[in-house]
Amino acid sequence: MTLSIDKPHFELLKAYAEEAYPNECCGFLLGEADDAGKTVRATMPTRNEREAEAQHHRFLISPEMYLKMQRYARERGLEILGFYHSHPNGVARPSAYDVEHAWPWYSYVIVAVQEGQASEVTSWQLREDRSGFDQEKIVVLEETNALQT
Repeated sequence: MTLSIDKPHFELLKAYAEEAYPNECCGFLLGEADDAGKTVRATMPTRNEREAEAQHHRFLISPEMYLKMQRYARERGLEILGFYHSHPNGVARPSAYDVEHAWPWYSYVIVAVQEGQASEVTSWQLREDRSGFDQEKIVVLEETNALQT
């Protein structure tokens, strides 16, 4: 599977991660999916609902926010393609915690942030049998396809 995202939104993902540092940022990837892959049209940051002392290594998106984003996306003819979060002073690879809490089909973009600077950005999809993640190819589009939010 391929995840396509325009350059401005790709850069926003890194900016969100740097802004949240030393805590984890989190948010939604909205767009369209077909047999060729997923195309991100909007990145929507959300509040990390995890208790303050755990935000440096965990994130939580509330069920209420998920429902709100689902309505927002549907009203615009889009769907939730996945989620993004950062790994402060970590690697852009899913953790065991990420595997336990992910859902198949969705894309999980992880932004590694080293000492406040975004570095590697990867995307992952949980296997249907939940045995682990497979890496998705990220295609950064030079021409914008973004939804104006």
